[in-house]
Amino acid sequence: MNVTLPPGQLEWLETQVEAGRFGSDDEALAVAVADLKSMRDDDLEWAKPYVEEARASVARGDVSSGDDFLARLDARLEALRSR
Repeated sequence: MNVTLPPGQLEWLETQVEAGRFGSDDEALAVAVADLKSMRDDDLEWAKPYVEEARASVARGDVSSGDDFLARLDARLEALRSR
């Protein structure tokens, strides 16, 4: 099989192989195909408990705005940085 990639993708692939992330172009392409297949085959069954937990939280009124969340996140990051 011959595979033709656009120049930007080919350059990225070669860089990854040169950096030792993959042993060869063939290995990198095999990993890419396996990852894509895995994503396509995933029925997301593992995510259902998280979705149900989130729905229950919303039903309880346990919600906050995105701005509030980001403010708490910024404060926590700042506290970690100042350690």
